[in-house]
Amino acid sequence: RLTLVLFLATLIAAFGSSFQYGYNVAAVNSPSEFMEAFYNKTYYERTNSYMSEFVLTLLWSVSVSMFPFGGFIGSLMVGPLVNKLGRKGTLLFNNIFSIVPAILMGCSKVARSFEMIIVSRLLVGICAGLSSNVVPMYLGELAPKNLRGALGVVPQLFITIGILVAQLFGLRSLLANEEGELQMLLGARPLCALAGRSCEPHSPPQPRPDPVSGTGSGRASKGAVQNSTYVYAVAPVARLPPWTPTLVGFRVCNQRGAWGALSTAPASRGAFQIYYYADQIYLRAGVNANHVQYVTAGTGAVNVLMTICAVFVVELLGRRFLILLGFSVCFAACGVLTAALALQDTISWMPYVSIACVIIYVVGHALGPSPIPAVLITEIFLQSSRPAAFMVGGSVHWLSNFTVGLIFPFIQTGLGAYSFILFGVICLLTTIYTFLVVPETKGKTFMEINQIFTKMNKVSEVHPEKEELRDFPPRALGL
Repeated sequence: RLTLVLFLATLIAAFGSSFQYGYNVAAVNSPSEFMEAFYNKTYYERTNSYMSEFVLTLLWSVSVSMFPFGGFIGSLMVGPLVNKLGRKGTLLFNNIFSIVPAILMGCSKVARSFEMIIVSRLLVGICAGLSSNVVPMYLGELAPKNLRGALGVVPQLFITIGILVAQLFGLRSLLANEEGELQMLLGARPLCALAGRSCEPHSPPQPRPDPVSGTGSGRASKGAVQNSTYVYAVAPVARLPPWTPTLVGFRVCNQRGAWGALSTAPASRGAFQIYYYADQIYLRAGVNANHVQYVTAGTGAVNVLMTICAVFVVELLGRRFLILLGFSVCFAACGVLTAALALQDTISWMPYVSIACVIIYVVGHALGPSPIPAVLITEIFLQSSRPAAFMVGGSVHWLSNFTVGLIFPFIQTGLGAYSFILFGVICLLTTIYTFLVVPETKGKTFMEINQIFTKMNKVSEVHPEKEELRDFPPRALGL
């Protein structure tokens, strides 16, 4: 059952990290025209000339894409940091990549430096890359198996809430306007960072020690993990060399049985985000420029609502079904959106179809592709290889987002109405892959899931609970 301690631990961990992730996804979307003007004005003050249209577009694309590129770097840091500091220790260390960029972003306009915005986006991306991988891992290990899916979706819920808050702050009538309130929008980051990070020291420690690295509390919080099928007593372990966890992670991932599970992670995260340029999409769909901001905020509200639905249905419908449903909906939405954009100049009501397709895409993405992959990665890997799996899956996810954030404006210029064919193809391929490869993990223990992949890959029967320890002498492990 959901105890008070488990509920508070989930709330603190998700709000402390995931909310900022979502806020920074959308924080530069609504005020993009003002920020581009700030870039151009700053450049003129330095050189007495304005940027060319290509240079300005490229510089703005770099600013936007620095966030997912930082997420890629942060994902590469997951394995070493988690194995060295533990789950909670990594989240506390991540404060560095939250407070520093918040200060840089808040001071960027006063310093007349768009470079500070770019560096800030990179650092806060590292923060998001770490938290988006460590928080689901932490909550998945803390929760009992019957709540593991629902609690694993909560971080994504706070991401969507962060997106919505940024969209509301970005309304012209609130913060994003030409009278200088843009600085308040940028300066809101320190408040979000401080509010979120002040909660994390009070979250429970890692529920059990990692048998490889020795990190963790060595005991579980009784109220937090009551009835958990994962947390169990383990004898205290001796500290091993810092490079040992990395070697163990690669060794486990190199086993044939684990590769079947590992290949699931990148494919599940294959749906590229289109939210970075939501305003431009609506403008191309024919929405009045003065109303775009409200349509974008409405889409954010739909995203939050559907993610709340995912929290309640993931244990009822299962992970595999939601992945298949979500990607199928996204594929259909991309196909119809392409046709609608191509015909919107000839049929008067096509712009409304385009708007509906974007909203439907968001609905599908919120049900499956956004929240479920992190839950799957937590469930299909054993503890020793889980950090390495999150590192690989998160790296593919963030590198894909970086690529899209950098080249999407040019794709949109070159392909026009057919820009979203790329997204549709990826959604279709991922749907097929999930149907053929990904099993259902709902209501199963980590060991049962591991055995499913063992049989799928035709590996001889092993004992996963002993596999993590078998290559180390008992004395080194303190057993």
